[in-house]
Amino acid sequence: MVRYAEQALLGALLLAPERLKSIGPLEPDQFADAVHRALFAAMQTLVPPAPEAHRARPVWLNGVLDAARSTAPALTASYLHTLIQTCPRDAHAAAYAQVVRAGHTRRTLHYHATLLTRAATTPGPDPATVALAQADALTAHLDDIATLFPAHSGPTPRAPGSELDRPDASETALHEEWLLLAALTAHPDGLPRMRWLHEADFTHPPHAALFAALTALTRRGTPVDPITVLAEAQHRGLLHDGFSPEKVLGLAASPAGTPEHWGHKVLHRALLTQAHTTAHRIVALTTDETSTIHQLATGSRRALAALSAVHARWHHATAPVSTTPARARAPAVPAARPTGRPATRARP
Repeated sequence: MVRYAEQALLGALLLAPERLKSIGPLEPDQFADAVHRALFAAMQTLVPPAPEAHRARPVWLNGVLDAARSTAPALTASYLHTLIQTCPRDAHAAAYAQVVRAGHTRRTLHYHATLLTRAATTPGPDPATVALAQADALTAHLDDIATLFPAHSGPTPRAPGSELDRPDASETALHEEWLLLAALTAHPDGLPRMRWLHEADFTHPPHAALFAALTALTRRGTPVDPITVLAEAQHRGLLHDGFSPEKVLGLAASPAGTPEHWGHKVLHRALLTQAHTTAHRIVALTTDETSTIHQLATGSRRALAALSAVHARWHHATAPVSTTPARARAPAVPAARPTGRPATRARP
């Protein structure tokens, strides 16, 4: 579709070069085809002739062809005539330009989403910072979309056609989640300080359910130890062949580290997983040619909202604790004694 719009736009500009002033902001790199980019760049470097001169001689066509051949040597005069023939009406050049901008916007959003996928899945010293920075760049691009394509009433965006399957939990993830549960069983007083961790952050559903059981015990004020945790797990139907009572009783056998340390590990992995899921959903939206730019932008913002929620919890979990001492209370100022004389009334 975008290729036909590019051809129609260039044909309109070859027919009526004065339309260049009415198509709105458009750059050569917003064209998908390399030859079309060369042609539009050539048009921007030339001065359009007067309408009378343009109708009398093909000065405009020859000038555009010569200027574009510097970057597109294979360009021929016959292709210019093909572009002119594919243009239904040159008066609709602004509408064709809007379709070209929409195509470029879709490709750019797809590119940013691909970079987010790469940032969320590539190992590095600080992958969370890289992924969040890429998410900010994607959000900035969505802000540009709102400027170029004002919001309007229309159908809501459809859900992506393919959902990303949750990856299988790695041995490292399972081990760190179990160490977190063991640390919380041994030191349940740390759980109220970890409101930034949710059971959805766990990769293994039984671990998430056991974390919910620990949270419930703490909120009710019930003492937390392996026996009370086992009783809560039984009430929640968590005991089965792969999750035996002996395993629950062994939670506090050898706790290592603090709950906050292992909680950061779990939340960090959940942040990267959510970044990958968000990028996958946006890529699916950009590849759906039936969605409008308005639907694409709305669906992308909804996908980023889920990542922003995890980002807020990650910021709360990793923010340094303020060590500034409380401000000393100012000494009370004694009230002035009454003098027995009435106060002088202020005059205007």
